[in-house]
Amino acid sequence: MHPALSVIFFTVISGCGYGLLFLLSLILLMQPALLPRSEIVTLLALGALASVAGLIASTFHLGQPQRAWRAFSQWRSSWLSREGVAATASFLPVGALLIAQWQQTDAMPVRISALALMLLAAITVYCTAQIYASLKTIRAWHNVYVAPGYLLLGLIGGASWLLAWHCAFDDGCPDIALGSRGLDWLVILLCIASALLKLAYWRYIDTQPLPASIESATGLGRYGAVRSVEAPHSEENYLTREMGFALARKHAARLRRIVLLLLAPLPIALLVIAMLMRSNAEVAALGAAFAVTLGLFVERWLFFAEAKHVVMLYYAPRGERA
Repeated sequence: MHPALSVIFFTVISGCGYGLLFLLSLILLMQPALLPRSEIVTLLALGALASVAGLIASTFHLGQPQRAWRAFSQWRSSWLSREGVAATASFLPVGALLIAQWQQTDAMPVRISALALMLLAAITVYCTAQIYASLKTIRAWHNVYVAPGYLLLGLIGGASWLLAWHCAFDDGCPDIALGSRGLDWLVILLCIASALLKLAYWRYIDTQPLPASIESATGLGRYGAVRSVEAPHSEENYLTREMGFALARKHAARLRRIVLLLLAPLPIALLVIAMLMRSNAEVAALGAAFAVTLGLFVERWLFFAEAKHVVMLYYAPRGERA
């Protein structure tokens, strides 16, 4: 599939935003006094801003962006519509939490709003993943790894930036193992889990057959292998541009290694060095956050570029098995 930059930006940035909102909600539920009110307000605003920026970017890929609002009416059958509904609803508890922090409301309304925000943030990212996972005609997307991948990668994006912010503005966070209150270990665990999940996902898409073949599409499989004699087109068209992005295997393999490096070894190394040296924790945390975010962009580009629609069986070059 064509890796449109607007959709890549949308899924990465909004995923990080909702991951940040999810973690903030969890903190407010379990330890409301852990973070200062001013820090909670700022992080809530940043998480909401990232989510809005991603959602706005997603409209740039639409043929008629001005009609995006009509998608809300199709929530019964469309994951895209459900995502829009959940995303819009998530801003209600964000607003409630901002008001509660501003007015210093007691714990119960805060916890109710935090629970609602945590659930809606997870539901929104899940709906985003299901937009792709529900497409049976795309092998790389229609599998059990896509939804957990979106949720986990959104969480690691939010956690890495929460740690970076906390270290930068909490007296420099001189002792990362204690001053960050365990956020460093959460980021490390999420890095490891993300790398393992991506390895499992890539192994799956490399070994699973296509949902259809030229033989099954033509009904001629009982006579042996089938291939086209001539190409069905003389030049590039919409389907070949959007449904079958050309990516060489060696380039895909190189990008996979880059993703793994940016999502696991590099950020983990930065955090471990800071923990051992007990210094420059804020620099290490910021470097880890940038590494994770860059890794998410490369991973998401690869997620789209490696996916091929079964329609490309028809457009496969002569003799190629799509």
